[in-house]
Amino acid sequence: MVDVLTKIEIKSPVERVSEYAANPDNAPEWYVNIDSAEWLTEKPLVLGSRIAFKAKFLGRELAYIYEIVEYVPGKKLVMQTSEGPFPMKTTYTWKAIDSNTTKMTLRNQGEPSGFSKLVSPFMASMMKKANMKDLRKLKEIIEG
Repeated sequence: MVDVLTKIEIKSPVERVSEYAANPDNAPEWYVNIDSAEWLTEKPLVLGSRIAFKAKFLGRELAYIYEIVEYVPGKKLVMQTSEGPFPMKTTYTWKAIDSNTTKMTLRNQGEPSGFSKLVSPFMASMMKKANMKDLRKLKEIIEG
């Protein structure tokens, strides 16, 4: 089991941070490894929305579909996939530290199989490094 938790403080109101981060259309801008996000259901984001992502990780091309399984705007977003070599659950949470500072957490949990299982001992550290890079990029975009 891989379970990676990263967090960052962003100098912006929780509404702005959560709206931007929860919008799949923005994912390719702030996720270093995500190349594209395609809606398979109608917008806006709601429980049951499905989004197809294309990404690269550890030199491999990945294509997977996330389904929104929990969504509380401004507080929490949980999406998961059950397909592919690395079924994954991703959770975002947002908490206002003050009126202009947000603490965002990004948590990835999954059970690797196949090739992914072979590299799982160092996958968690690689994911943590990638997630921190993503959160720093998000901070840079939002703080401008």
